[in-house]
Amino acid sequence: MTGTDRRQSEQRFHDEQAAHRAASFGSGAAHLAFDSEAYLDHETWVRPAFAALGNLRGARALDYGCGHGMAAVTMARAGAAVTAFDLSPGYVSECRARAAANGVRVECVTADGEELPFESASFDAVWGNAILHHLDLGRAGRELKRVLKPGGVAVFCEPWGGNPVLGFARRALPYPGKDRTPDERPLRRRDLRPLRDLFPAVDVRGYQLFGMVRRVWRNRRALALFDALDARLLRAVPALGNWCRYAVVVLRAG
Repeated sequence: MTGTDRRQSEQRFHDEQAAHRAASFGSGAAHLAFDSEAYLDHETWVRPAFAALGNLRGARALDYGCGHGMAAVTMARAGAAVTAFDLSPGYVSECRARAAANGVRVECVTADGEELPFESASFDAVWGNAILHHLDLGRAGRELKRVLKPGGVAVFCEPWGGNPVLGFARRALPYPGKDRTPDERPLRRRDLRPLRDLFPAVDVRGYQLFGMVRRVWRNRRALALFDALDARLLRAVPALGNWCRYAVVVLRAG
């Protein structure tokens, strides 16, 4: 499949997903309102990943592959001047509507992460969730480096592919929220080589080692214990992050 075919397939998939979401919302804007604290805590990696963006007040921030737009709104609430883009016009429409429903200003555009329409050195901070693993990281990385200001930071939360047992579960076992595009694959360390060639600092931290069990089991007490165990183990032995469900990738521009 060529790059153009891949992008068209991705756009169709996510437009259909966005249309399904829009149909389920009903009328009015109340369904688009949300609490930033709940968003930051909906997965264990989101709050620490946001913290890696630093102080956003007065910063120019980019929501890279914005999807539903909750991250864009959260960054705007933190004081950033936010631009959000997605390959899917359907998701761009949702992001625009969500920003309006939550009373914040977000510039929303349809764009391709491998061919960004922004001027060089435009952004202090870039946020992305589950987006890099859809892209050619050589092309996307060069565009990221171009649009980041000197000293800027880009933070991405990505499904991670270092655990073969988890890989089997992703392929073979039924569980909620499993929809994915035909060409996407969780990232592995070797996939990050193009980014390491472009950025002077690339930090990767794993999240949800034992805590990944929440995908099939929601016992709060047990999950709290698993999360505490994960925190201790991953702090003591960071290499165990390769076996985690998700990773936070932090890129720092020179």
